[in-house]
Amino acid sequence: MPRRAQVDPPKLFRTLVKHLPLAQAMLPMGKHLLSRAFSVGLREREVVIDRVCARCACEYEWGAHARVFGPAAGLGDDQLRASAIGAADDPAWTATDALLIRLVDELHDGGHLSDDLWGSLARLWSPEQLLDLLVLAGWYHVISFVANGARVEREEWAPRFPSPAIAEQKTRP
Repeated sequence: MPRRAQVDPPKLFRTLVKHLPLAQAMLPMGKHLLSRAFSVGLREREVVIDRVCARCACEYEWGAHARVFGPAAGLGDDQLRASAIGAADDPAWTATDALLIRLVDELHDGGHLSDDLWGSLARLWSPEQLLDLLVLAGWYHVISFVANGARVEREEWAPRFPSPAIAEQKTRP
């Protein structure tokens, strides 16, 4: 949080600070992924984050990103809904967005990417950008696991998952 912020720190930060050495270790990576130094654009970053959080059933982080970054990233209600309950072929997605949804889904479902998807991604993003995307997806798995496992309460200002419940998506093969 900025030193002179006029709002309370997010509940996730208030949870992590209970283990200060861990919070301090996590800070540099979190800063990189949300900074201008991150090599992929804001929209692409937020599509990945929202999808990872949705697939991990982390309403806390999904809602925080939907509210704080969604509008600036150009993600409207249709894209946010699709991030939670849609698929890569949802009409809300551009072709580029759909590749990112596939990236998240393949990593989430099987821990790897198909050769076909990797080739498609490599035509659009440099090796450095691909590494940033992979780390981003993994990092938000960590964040989702922490928020879910520690039972961090949803921020009052953050939206909820759209219906139907994301839990239905988690159980698909």
